[in-house]
Amino acid sequence: MTSFAPDSIVLNRKLPLWYQVSQSLRASILGRSPQDPLRLPTEEQLAGHYGVSVLTMRQALKELEDEGLITRHRRRGTFIEPGARRGTPVRLLGSVDAIVAQQSGMTTELLDHGEGPVPPELAEYFPGFDEVATYHRLRSDEKTGEPTNHARNYVRPDVAARFEAAELLHRPMTKVLRDIVRADISRITDTVQARLADPETARLLQVPLLSPILHYTGVTYDAEGRVLDAAVIHYRGDRFSFTVTLDAT
Repeated sequence: MTSFAPDSIVLNRKLPLWYQVSQSLRASILGRSPQDPLRLPTEEQLAGHYGVSVLTMRQALKELEDEGLITRHRRRGTFIEPGARRGTPVRLLGSVDAIVAQQSGMTTELLDHGEGPVPPELAEYFPGFDEVATYHRLRSDEKTGEPTNHARNYVRPDVAARFEAAELLHRPMTKVLRDIVRADISRITDTVQARLADPETARLLQVPLLSPILHYTGVTYDAEGRVLDAAVIHYRGDRFSFTVTLDAT
């Protein structure tokens, strides 16, 4: 039987290693094919794969176990939980790889794109621009087809001219900016608020009007401090949780 093979990552020593490993492993689990085995390699094998200690690996696996993605059995090993209904955490702890991992296991529909005025609430991020490129996407769970979030991205026109809208069907915007545009991303600032679903959000996410949602705004900056992209995303409140991890070291 073919063994489960998690993706490799380059670890950022400024961030907790357990967190980076858990996010990479999480992306591999959600992106696995149905025919892939459910049993994970041993803790020692995974630790060797990622180049971390067994203690760090155990902490990463505990994170996935708490999320309901895996189960661990003494003497039997660690197994992917195929039928678990996942409440996906929205995390504010940052590496680009961690942000990209949030969208693993989802399918994307590009609802519309074009050019439009800068929304008043985002005007401070686009000084000197009357219009920006806009992209509206709906994301759904890859296995169930259930809508999970819808996102609007507002991108500087000179940046948008460097990629095709179809790229967003297969990659998150952050990955497009990094891998296609080759932008030098310096930081991403995140804001999350609790809100009630408006009529459009209720219709797209198939939830009752005024049900709770998470309203996320993410602003991506380049090395010169200029905004590349401002994303406004509405997450279903019954499918996502909000987690902040503070590194006290």
